[in-house]
Amino acid sequence: MTSPDAPELAAFLQEHPGTRFFDVFLNDLNTVERGKRIDRDAIAGVFRSGMLLPGSMFALDVLGGTVQATGLGFDEGDADRPCRPLPHSLVPVPWQQDGVAQLQVSMYEPDGRPFFGDPRHVLVKVLDRFHRLNLTPVVAIEYEFYFVDRERTAAGQPQPPPLPRAGRREFRTQINAMTDLDEYSAVLARIDTVCRAQGIPSTSALAEYGPGQFEVNLAHRADALRACDEALRFKRVVRSVAREHGWDATFLPKPYRDMAGSGLHVHASVLDAAGRNIFECPEPADDGAGSLRIESSELRHAIGGVLATLGEGTAICAPGPNSYRRFRPEAYVPMTPSWSVNNRGSAVRLPPSDAANRRIEHRLAGADANPYLVTAWLLAGIHHGISQGLEPPPPVRGNAYREGGTPLPSHWATAIERFRTSDFAASYLGRPFRDLYATVKQAELDDFNSYVTPLEIEWYMGAI
Repeated sequence: MTSPDAPELAAFLQEHPGTRFFDVFLNDLNTVERGKRIDRDAIAGVFRSGMLLPGSMFALDVLGGTVQATGLGFDEGDADRPCRPLPHSLVPVPWQQDGVAQLQVSMYEPDGRPFFGDPRHVLVKVLDRFHRLNLTPVVAIEYEFYFVDRERTAAGQPQPPPLPRAGRREFRTQINAMTDLDEYSAVLARIDTVCRAQGIPSTSALAEYGPGQFEVNLAHRADALRACDEALRFKRVVRSVAREHGWDATFLPKPYRDMAGSGLHVHASVLDAAGRNIFECPEPADDGAGSLRIESSELRHAIGGVLATLGEGTAICAPGPNSYRRFRPEAYVPMTPSWSVNNRGSAVRLPPSDAANRRIEHRLAGADANPYLVTAWLLAGIHHGISQGLEPPPPVRGNAYREGGTPLPSHWATAIERFRTSDFAASYLGRPFRDLYATVKQAELDDFNSYVTPLEIEWYMGAI
């Protein structure tokens, strides 16, 4: 099993002698951090034998309640399992003032087997299929998020914070606005500083469409597990630094009805045993018959596999009710399983690049999705397409929202049902995990649907 050697802890304590406490955590299905604060005297025991947490950590709904139908609660006595440290995850916590560090862990069975419900191990299962072919996926993750004021509107809705310099609230839309970058310069610089302290490879930040909305790109890694570990660490950094500045930060996909949604975009390519990108090829060119010629058969088949499985994995990429608020025409969110060259309206995009860096950009997931699971599903589709020699449909050109094609699930219930009955999910992610995830999400859906909302009272009570 993967665990840092004890010398990593010794080296860290030598470099950070003032460390008194360690936040030791894992991320559940909804990416909520769950764990304990361990004092300095006890941390060596975590490296030696792990930290105990109940398996029901992965049967929790978004509110933290155990979904008993999973069998991981009272049915097994809420049994503990050891959680072991992840490599490269022992880092300082600069936003804490009392000598705190943090450590990410992953859950195992007492006999050393990976615990089936941990999304990190689900990604390991998919990666093993590539490794058996002497192939290595390369992954990069982009996150979009909003800074929001802690003070809500009179209706209880989020609102942008006052601009740090101008002092006013800004509700306009300005993609790539340098003025917005200037306004938020201090908080973005602080995020960058903390990312560097924690070894998170953030490469760029840009102002997105919504007020207070930004996108940060993380560097490509030939280690998909580490890329996802760092992505979850990045989310914690953003939220914590926002609190330092008196704001909140949210990765909710659609915090504002009339503003842009926030996505989680994953870029992927694949290296062979010699380190060559098997997607390497010139930019696809017109074949004279109204389609595009892709010289790399592996890239062509990978696109075919990702698109063929996209609908069954929508519940992974859109895991909650707010996820589906993004699904609107001409909102830069794909509505059909489509691909393109440099068209942000498609589900799979081939971004501009030189031949050696040719890659797939997966654009379906919202910022609320679990990066381990989104990456696992994307790579599973790539593996499936390559191993089965699947061909993609014709690419979209122009307005991707005017193209035909079978719509992706646009309702949470439909997406959960497609995932629950997916043989592909059972094969690549494991049937026990498929059933666990579907059960937890169905319980969240049922609970969510039981609430009476202010909007339905406003719309219907006086009219009916």
